[in-house]
Amino acid sequence: MAEPRALKLHPDDDVLVLLSPLEQGDEVDGVRAAQAIPQGHKLAVRDIAAGDKVHKFGQVIGTATRPIARGEQVHDHNLTVGSFERVVDRVPPPNDLPSATGATFKGFVRADGRVGTRNFIGVLTSVNCSATVARRIADSFADQRFGSVDGVAAFTHSSGCGMSGTGEGIDTLERTLAGYATHPNFGGILLIGLGCEVAQIGTLLDRFGLAPGPRLRTMTIQEAGGTAKAIDRGRQLVRELIEEAQADTRVDVSASHLTLGLQCGGSDSWSGVTANPALGVAADLLIADGGTAILSETPEISGAENLLLRRAVSQDVAEKLLQRLAWWDDYAAKNGAQLNNNPSPGNKAGGLTTIYEKSLGAIAKAGRSPLVDVALYAERVRAKGLVFMDSPGFDPCSATGQIASGANILAFTTGRGSVFGSKPTPCIKLASNAALAANMDDDMDVDCSPILDGASIEEAGRQIYERLLDLASGQQSKSEALGFGDSEFVPWNIGAWM
Repeated sequence: MAEPRALKLHPDDDVLVLLSPLEQGDEVDGVRAAQAIPQGHKLAVRDIAAGDKVHKFGQVIGTATRPIARGEQVHDHNLTVGSFERVVDRVPPPNDLPSATGATFKGFVRADGRVGTRNFIGVLTSVNCSATVARRIADSFADQRFGSVDGVAAFTHSSGCGMSGTGEGIDTLERTLAGYATHPNFGGILLIGLGCEVAQIGTLLDRFGLAPGPRLRTMTIQEAGGTAKAIDRGRQLVRELIEEAQADTRVDVSASHLTLGLQCGGSDSWSGVTANPALGVAADLLIADGGTAILSETPEISGAENLLLRRAVSQDVAEKLLQRLAWWDDYAAKNGAQLNNNPSPGNKAGGLTTIYEKSLGAIAKAGRSPLVDVALYAERVRAKGLVFMDSPGFDPCSATGQIASGANILAFTTGRGSVFGSKPTPCIKLASNAALAANMDDDMDVDCSPILDGASIEEAGRQIYERLLDLASGQQSKSEALGFGDSEFVPWNIGAWM
């Protein structure tokens, strides 16, 4: 039988993370297990008093609720989030960040200078009432490619009316719709309304300085004469958009035109050890080449926000992040929730105990580059470098915001397993452990588990970066091959519905 193995992630840690399960009495790294402990869970390496802070990654992950003896499992039966003050001192960027590689990819250069990694025709709805019409139109072109056009996809949602015409709700929805309507991964957009909704197409276009043209067509069902006539008219408009976009061709461009959305979901205890830090290396490589990486999911940086605040390029940027965190504290309180209601049951089964622990691992996706800006949900990202975009932790909603902000590629890390995919922005999924990579091989693009056996995080990150460049040039991801992306458009609904 192989010897049990474990990792101590930082010299100051109070726990080991188990690479293999332990039975009661098994010994690993000189510590004898007091009970059976599953793989991926934590083993105390010292006696911990009730009220003591417990450390992993060299950071506090919670407070002991009772005495924990050396050799005991550390999990939700004896560890809670607690509270403590984090000292935030801004630090200069590390002097060993990667240098520019001069990487390129083949993309679609748009009229505004941005570059697409895909060339879809989108049928976008302003309101839930136009969802059926949009889907019927898109279904007429299902599973078809038209030269360089990747296909036709409908983007429907459950909002757009029954809401205030002013305030956060409509502002957020309109930012999202405008972000998709102008996204470089579309060769053309048909925007469909009912006609009497709160989210008026004309108001949206005026607010964002947009105008109908050969690549942006609009219509309302009421003006078209009802459902059947609107579907017929929409099909004709899509055919015209396809004809326009078929002339688009891929050309070699700098990787500086890439904006990478960083996502994680179904995390386990290995996510913060393998897939997330490897993706962080890839993000740093992209930033070195002049590109942009977007980190999001504000509730899932809770308790580890100091690691971002200390990297802010200015006090103004730090204050913008603090303002979003304060907004979330208020938002959660108003809705009778707490930001520390994470991790999920699946996260806990995988070995994660507190939101602090989960957040520390999640932030590893952002690499080590300076934080250059903080954006609202779906706000157009114009800065180059690492940007934080405010969003919920719900993956499809967060990814929708990143795409609206301009992400033209996505990378999604997972430990428990995720089947996420998106349109028009392609997404690769990174497995944190070998069992997942083997069990869900049809869904996982990259296996990051060799890091647990001594492979270099830096080399894994370089491989992910190369995979992202291939993806941007048109290579299909696993989720694209499976047909994902038609149901993952989930704008964030905020505010009162009336």
